Amino acid sequence: MKRFFIMICLALGISSAKAQVDFNNLDSNQGFNQVDENGVITTADQRRMRNDSLGSNKEIPKGVFGWNVDPLFGDRTPAVVDTLSHMYQNTTFTSGLRGEYNTTGNLGAPRMNRLFIDQSGVGGDFIFVDPYNFVVTPVESHLFTNTYSPITNVTLNSAGNRTNGEDDFHALFAINAGKRIGVGFKFDYLYGRGYYANQSTSHFKYSFWGSYLGDRYQAHLLFSTLHQKVTESGGITDDNYITHPEMFNESFSTDEIPTVLEQNWNRNDNQHIFFTHRYSLGFRRKVKMTEEEIKARKFAIESEKENEALKEKEEARRRMGDDFDEEAFDGKPTFAGRPDDAKIVGDEPVEGGAPAKKEGNEPVEGGASAERIAVTSTEVADSLLAEEQKAAEDTMWMKTEYVPVTSFIHTAEFNNYTRIYQAYQTPTDYYLNDYGQIGPLLGDSIYDRTRHYELKNTVALALLEGFNKYAKAGIKAFAQHTLKHFELPELDGGKTSYNENSIFVGGQLSKLQGKWLHYNIIGKVGVAGDDAGDFTIDATGDLNFPFLGDTLQLAVNAFIHNEAPSFYFSNYHAKHLWWDDVEMDRVFHTRIMGTLNFPKTKTSLRVAVDQIKNYAYFLQTYTNTDGVRTGLNVVPMQHGSGINVLTAQLTQDFKLGILNWQNVLTYQRSSDNSVLPLPTLNVYTNLFLRFKIARVLQCDFGADARYFTKYEAPEYSPLMGVYTTQGNGENNVETGGYPVINAYLNFHIKHTRFFVMFSHVNSGMGNKEYFLTPHYPLNERIFRFGVSWNFFN
Repeated sequence: MKRFFIMICLALGISSAKAQVDFNNLDSNQGFNQVDENGVITTADQRRMRNDSLGSNKEIPKGVFGWNVDPLFGDRTPAVVDTLSHMYQNTTFTSGLRGEYNTTGNLGAPRMNRLFIDQSGVGGDFIFVDPYNFVVTPVESHLFTNTYSPITNVTLNSAGNRTNGEDDFHALFAINAGKRIGVGFKFDYLYGRGYYANQSTSHFKYSFWGSYLGDRYQAHLLFSTLHQKVTESGGITDDNYITHPEMFNESFSTDEIPTVLEQNWNRNDNQHIFFTHRYSLGFRRKVKMTEEEIKARKFAIESEKENEALKEKEEARRRMGDDFDEEAFDGKPTFAGRPDDAKIVGDEPVEGGAPAKKEGNEPVEGGASAERIAVTSTEVADSLLAEEQKAAEDTMWMKTEYVPVTSFIHTAEFNNYTRIYQAYQTPTDYYLNDYGQIGPLLGDSIYDRTRHYELKNTVALALLEGFNKYAKAGIKAFAQHTLKHFELPELDGGKTSYNENSIFVGGQLSKLQGKWLHYNIIGKVGVAGDDAGDFTIDATGDLNFPFLGDTLQLAVNAFIHNEAPSFYFSNYHAKHLWWDDVEMDRVFHTRIMGTLNFPKTKTSLRVAVDQIKNYAYFLQTYTNTDGVRTGLNVVPMQHGSGINVLTAQLTQDFKLGILNWQNVLTYQRSSDNSVLPLPTLNVYTNLFLRFKIARVLQCDFGADARYFTKYEAPEYSPLMGVYTTQGNGENNVETGGYPVINAYLNFHIKHTRFFVMFSHVNSGMGNKEYFLTPHYPLNERIFRFGVSWNFFN
């Protein structure tokens, strides 16, 4: 609590200082006078202006532009830089912005999306990082930046204390070296000590990026490294500690509730390098600058003028010494007459007509000249001056734009993953199988290690859209080579390596410009190597048309994927799990999804139909006798028959004055819940008041809730580090049917966002079944706070 009040006071102090203090208007007597080596006396204001070449009376440009990069071609897609305060209080939750993820309860814990259409893998074949997609982010989710001035962002979200609290810290810095080169780095640190025993998590991530945006040559570089350590508890031994605490003779605090596992950890270390560049052939044309570019140009012109004036003043000061009169110098009039290099063209007009032309030095009678205009009145002179000024301004705020026609593209991506499951203690008979000693640890200890790296190289030739009025679409053709390497341990202490090589070819047809219609179709097929025969086709499109004074958008997203499951479904070696060369058929997955958006009524409707054949999943089984679990086993499975999934999602917001009510309702139906379990209904609702305090401090005051109907939710397996389908038949456990409510105050002033919150305010009420994942209870009522600063300098 003490830390919270300190942080809030700092935020308010900095913001109010920015709002109230104008250093240019300070009385010079409030500073001190100083005598330099030449005997010149200066006031504090004079020194301040001299030392700051920008001048504190000019506003620093704060334009920040962001974009995402396509991992295949390096195409840029504009993205919004997150500076809004709305929903900021929920960004710290591992369960997602709207509570759509199942988790094991702690900050930084593994998670899985309950909404099937939003499920996605981030590790490719390395399935062990998929539950950590909040820190292991794909290339297409990274935000590249271009800034008019350096920007720094520091974010801290915190809860609890040094024993059981949570800290979510992020630091970002981005800067440009000219308008072409942009670089930045970001540090992410998530540390969840855990309110329950054996639950702590820590994630360290460092990212660096750079971009060069020239006319003909463009390049993007992204590097990130990540270290993850998650303590595994296996869940609590008996759910009744939460749902029916009266059954026990004594009361237990959350950190005293016994867990299945102790001294068990999952560790992941990942390194990622992405580089894409292209060379384009095209032509140049003149276009008008954007408002942000004009603002930056004016800032540069004013800075240059002020620097010249300061330089001239310093020269006069050195030249005149004690005789220098600063007030007289500042009040000296300036002459803005005709430039020295101005030239007179043509003869002066004569009264009554145009001037006579000349041959050599002799005038020619009756000749007419249109070289100069006769200025016969003040109105004509003013009109000419206005036209000249407008022409000069129009030219000043124009820029030369390079229009690429053809691009030659190369993209390289390298991903390196290592996972270690380590345990110093294992309960008796907890695992069904024991395949022998693996790794350096003896006895019942576990040291399961696997490694995977992947190298992709893609070359493409692109004919770009929009270089003339007949080029209505862009076309690309590409070829891609992929090298995959896997390492698994052996019983003799060695390891077995597996290498896979594949070659894909494909193409893209896209129309991204224009206002009404956009589409993007891309396909590829494996023509050689281990993935020969795999193919994917992805298509997106949207149609926008006016309706009731606004724009109605109909968007379509569809795909056909025919791909082999991850390598680890066929091969895996561990102390208690072992399979080799399991025959797995290709998974055939189709989807068609339509989305209807109408901003005027704040309505969005999304409907999707999925069909999956040969669905691959992991099945976990064990025996639970009086809270003691034994005979645990995990096996890879494949469902040969087809599975159909229907999804319908309605997003509807309401606003009445300062009252806001936002809702997301999702209906799902799986044709086989024993293989692909999904909750029938997911609900998120947010009711809040939005108002301003003293006309500068924006405030959101409200409460939000998330809820889903009961279903046999996937279990989390520490041994595999992934979510698995329950395989215990009648003993399967259901979760859901319990709302989680948070109450919050969210603030925004200038470049600062901060919030205070009580999460899970309804803890202890109702049926107390607050489990998202079987046997992993949620945290009880917790006070949270967070603050995020943006600095421009």
